[in-house]
Amino acid sequence: MRYAYGVTTALLVAGGAVALATGQPLGAQVAQNDEQSMRAIVPAQGAPASFADLTEQLQPAVVNIATKQSIRVRSRNPFAGTPFGDLFGNRRGRDGGGDEQVRPAQSLGSGFIVSADGYIVTNNHVVSNDRRNATVESITVTMTDGTEYEAELVGRDQESDLAVLKIEGDEPFPFVQFGDSTQTRVGDWVIAIGNPFGLSGTVTSGIISAVYRNTGQGGAYDRYLQTDASINSGNSGGPMFDLQGNVIGINNAIISPTGGSVGIGFAIPAEVAAPIVDTLRRGESVERGFIGVQIAQLNEDFADSLGLQKNRGEFIQFVQEDGPADKAGIQAGDVVLSVNGKEISPDQTLSFIVANISPGTTVPIELIRDGSRKTVRATVGERPAPEDMAAAFGQPDQDFNEEDPEQDEAAAGEALGIAVVELTAAIKRQIGVASDVDGVVVAAVDRNSDAWRKGLRRAYVILSANGKATTSPEAFTAAIDAARDEGRDAVLLRVQRRGGQPAFVPVRFNEN
Repeated sequence: MRYAYGVTTALLVAGGAVALATGQPLGAQVAQNDEQSMRAIVPAQGAPASFADLTEQLQPAVVNIATKQSIRVRSRNPFAGTPFGDLFGNRRGRDGGGDEQVRPAQSLGSGFIVSADGYIVTNNHVVSNDRRNATVESITVTMTDGTEYEAELVGRDQESDLAVLKIEGDEPFPFVQFGDSTQTRVGDWVIAIGNPFGLSGTVTSGIISAVYRNTGQGGAYDRYLQTDASINSGNSGGPMFDLQGNVIGINNAIISPTGGSVGIGFAIPAEVAAPIVDTLRRGESVERGFIGVQIAQLNEDFADSLGLQKNRGEFIQFVQEDGPADKAGIQAGDVVLSVNGKEISPDQTLSFIVANISPGTTVPIELIRDGSRKTVRATVGERPAPEDMAAAFGQPDQDFNEEDPEQDEAAAGEALGIAVVELTAAIKRQIGVASDVDGVVVAAVDRNSDAWRKGLRRAYVILSANGKATTSPEAFTAAIDAARDEGRDAVLLRVQRRGGQPAFVPVRFNEN
């Protein structure tokens, strides 16, 4: 399990089109279901006096998933690079390396059977290790009665964190089906079944705390059902059921300052998961739309610096050269309001909308540029593999020069808490900035300023302020003064960090 501390999201062991096949009222099904008994255990309204009957129907379709992995590691040679490097048979000693060793590892998680012939849904991170030095050797599925099956990995999708397995048996397997998560409402009762900490068949209950929760982690699938049902390590890939026995979510992540459940859990909605699962079952890869931009939510600070309404639209930080957005004329600094007629909001992000558009489709994109609305048309491309995305939109180098304590006092007296100096050729060489970059370089940042809280540090280059080029300290000061005279509470700076793409950062004026 990858934990989250404070307000970040963690995977627990750690989408696609929205068409669903909902089928008949569910529960864990075998060849025949007794409709009368099913109706008896599903309450007409409200919470049942007990979840026992419903749990008895559902538990047989929930499974424990365990993987055996081998991790290749290189041992350290204490004599590497010395005349003794080849002692003890270490043939790689002279170049600083060591003998390669293979160490065993394992992971545990949950899953659920979705067909009588043994197809199983779980999280990708439960059954695959994306580290280059790790190999999954085997996957074992354990039923509630203790029966074990070796599972085949049919397909997996890293972006949505979903995977499909297959087991073979002589008898039909008990199974459950996806429900319609679009009908889920805040306050609805749900139950989660899984294997937290390896405790097979653990059942917890709660309510839906929020629908379509955006956790701020970004990406095409940052859109979850939130619940207060207890979810912990090992619940990954397990089902979240409504009171009709339908799977309306796949447990995936938590927010926690401790690493354990604090009542904030997240599940991938069935409307997102079901079509991806169908694609993987067919042995196909998932195609997603892509326009080639980096974005930021239009939060209060961004909105104030632009004079716009907050939480409506998303800000374009960077446009990939020759990508679909670039060819459509979209520029860094634009605010996208809608795509294909769908309004951008925290619940319906640009990434989510674009990912669910078929590659090759041409769509209208409404945006604001320099205070004016305009519409462009973009032909959606196919989203690259995650590793290619990381290469194109990688995180900037965080190894910047530390602040100069002697300049802190000067920074504290500035309107934004930022002291800047001329970006000379010598400074460019020192901080690794290209010779054709124009701007001013940050000499110090007041630790009590909004600029410090936003992450600005010494050696960052400021390219513009509120759209005005800052080719000198005087030009920077003039732009800040103009923003203050206009009654703005914040200034939109375009900042470049070493090794990274330029990014826009809204910075508020110091209170003093």
